[in-house]
Amino acid sequence: MTTQAAEATPMSPMTRARAILGGSAGNLVEWYDWFAYAAFSIYFAKVFFPDGDQTAQFMKTAAVFAVGFLARPVGAWLMGLYADRAGRRAALTLAVGLMSLGSLIIAITPGFDQIGAAAPAILLAARVLQGLSVGGEYGASATYMSEMAGKKRRGFWSSFQYVTLIMGQLVAALVLVILQNTLEPAELSAWGWRIPFFIGAALAVVVFWIRSGLEESQSYTNAKAAGAPKANTLAMFTEHPREALAIIGLTAAGSLAFYAYTTYMLKFLTNTTGFSKEVAGAVNLATLVGFMLIQPLFGWMSDRLGRRRMLVFAFSVGAVIAWPIFTLVAGATDPVVAFLLIFAALVVQSAYTSISAVVKAELFPTHVRALGVALPYALGNAVFGGTAEFVALWFKSIGMESGFYIYLAGMMAMGALIALALRDSGKHSRILED
Repeated sequence: MTTQAAEATPMSPMTRARAILGGSAGNLVEWYDWFAYAAFSIYFAKVFFPDGDQTAQFMKTAAVFAVGFLARPVGAWLMGLYADRAGRRAALTLAVGLMSLGSLIIAITPGFDQIGAAAPAILLAARVLQGLSVGGEYGASATYMSEMAGKKRRGFWSSFQYVTLIMGQLVAALVLVILQNTLEPAELSAWGWRIPFFIGAALAVVVFWIRSGLEESQSYTNAKAAGAPKANTLAMFTEHPREALAIIGLTAAGSLAFYAYTTYMLKFLTNTTGFSKEVAGAVNLATLVGFMLIQPLFGWMSDRLGRRRMLVFAFSVGAVIAWPIFTLVAGATDPVVAFLLIFAALVVQSAYTSISAVVKAELFPTHVRALGVALPYALGNAVFGGTAEFVALWFKSIGMESGFYIYLAGMMAMGALIALALRDSGKHSRILED
């Protein structure tokens, strides 16, 4: 495999950029569809769950959100195996099709008043379908983009995986702000919330066309030509247990912080800080723009400073600031102050998010890379990232909201310890191709 990699024709900068951007386009749509649920749940919560007060309705939609996360390990497992056996491109194309189908189902499902308990049941089924899709999407796209990035600038180029992830959430937030300013609140609650899901479904045709024209990565082609063994789930855990456990731990802390400061923060700003939905949406949108733009900067820094240093900084500082950030945002009266506080936390988080894909991909050999990235990531994300909103709202419902701040700080401290024990993947990368 090393000889083949050395003899392979070097990839031109234009070809590399086209591959990265092509893979990113589908990633954007995948995550737009995923986050549209979180962004618009403040409006459709009572459509599917009419009983109880606002906090109770939010908790029920958050629980469905969490169930979608629980489906992600299954999707990661199946799509990871598929990507390692059939190719990255095939898995990427299949994943976006499943996501768009789930989005279309949500868009056309009647509410509780029309079909009763079937409405939340269908909503749950659609989220499971989307969970299967996203579970496979992350591993396939993170692996593909890391393999296509090139050794010298792998941190920089692979950071666009998270750029498009954030951009998907950003587009969902932007659609939210646009609809809030063009529709009456009653219209948005009655039917306007369905529009973003129709948008996500419609984008499927464009993304399918883009991904079907992508080049396969040299890493996968070389491994297949060299007769590498087929991906095996048990072997992945038994032969690479340290790497798998490290990914689970880093993902648990990193995804918890990510969802705490992005999707849950939208509800926190309305339910705790007291801002209107429109102001909360604008603050959330502004923080996401800044968060997205700084990802390549931190990816570039990792190519020079090392991945391990970046991870230690992100998690250790993240543990220290968790309590102060949430406490100060809770008492904020000025939206600008709230923005600055949240953005400061996301700047620290960027030292992890910008390199989360490449760190995982560099830990595994080619024949099990997509599965090794996807499954441990999905397990950590499902248990901790997917339940972030529900846990936070539960603490609030029992009158101990600050308990969530402690929980977040503790998880970030755990992530710092894991990062300290991890070898620098940039210096010991298992991606052989330049």
